[in-house]
Amino acid sequence: MARCCLHLLWPPARRRVPWLLITSGAFVGALAVVAVAAPYLAPQNPERGSLRARLVAPTLEASDGKAHPLGTDHLGRDMLSRLIYGSRISLTVGVLGVVVSSFIGVFLGLMAGYYRGFIDDVIMRAVDVFMSVPLLLLALMILYVLGPSFKNIIIVFAVARWMLFCRVTRGVVISLREQAFVEAARAIGASDTRILGRHILPNLITPLLTIAALEVPRNILTESTLSFLGFGIQPPESSWGLMLSSGRQYIVTAWWVVVMPGMAIFLSALSFNLLGVWLRAVSDPLQRWRWLRVTREAREAGVQF
Repeated sequence: MARCCLHLLWPPARRRVPWLLITSGAFVGALAVVAVAAPYLAPQNPERGSLRARLVAPTLEASDGKAHPLGTDHLGRDMLSRLIYGSRISLTVGVLGVVVSSFIGVFLGLMAGYYRGFIDDVIMRAVDVFMSVPLLLLALMILYVLGPSFKNIIIVFAVARWMLFCRVTRGVVISLREQAFVEAARAIGASDTRILGRHILPNLITPLLTIAALEVPRNILTESTLSFLGFGIQPPESSWGLMLSSGRQYIVTAWWVVVMPGMAIFLSALSFNLLGVWLRAVSDPLQRWRWLRVTREAREAGVQF
């Protein structure tokens, strides 16, 4: 199944991959490695400060005898270590939020698209209601009631972002439920669960992967916004948005306190967005030619795109 999906997204008759896409993929991969291996890669304890090293500019030799390649914050904590540990929370929030929201959205979308009728009406009216409320406003309301924490941020994404997965899933299921292979499975006595799991759900992999790649940076930016406003990750934990919030008053005298986490957020969101755009383009037959270049061997074999 995985090999079939790979050939669908990236046909073997040779590909032309832009350098920007390669760079984005490498950055996302490096970010994942850094997040997983943070305890081994961080040069210092991200929570341990030193008043002697307070607001030290990026340098390889600081006044306290320790190297601070990205400088220190207002409490003398090493910025590089805090960025490394902050990547764990920011990336986990982005990915885990997509997993939870996609699980809810796909399940409801399958029910609405396959059974239609009253179930479809109820679910789609719920989608309309949730989509009418701005994401940030809904997030602030939930966090005001439940309190700011890592777990509650995941709940926010589960409640506020399932609608997109639901609508896409419903549309694909409606187009597939009357296809011949579904009718054949139903004629031989296959249960609804088997039809949905074995025949319809695999056809959702490509659009869902595309949406997920575009939703991860949105979640990272939303978490950064909530942490900046004080409703997200709370001290002593470290996240990029919290680092921006705590360092905004020093932007004039210590630019690195704001620029470093801001660049981390920007590069992460940009890389995930580029990967999402690529997935959407190569899965669209009308746009795939922009990303693929037919080799001479493939042209002679009569490969069509």
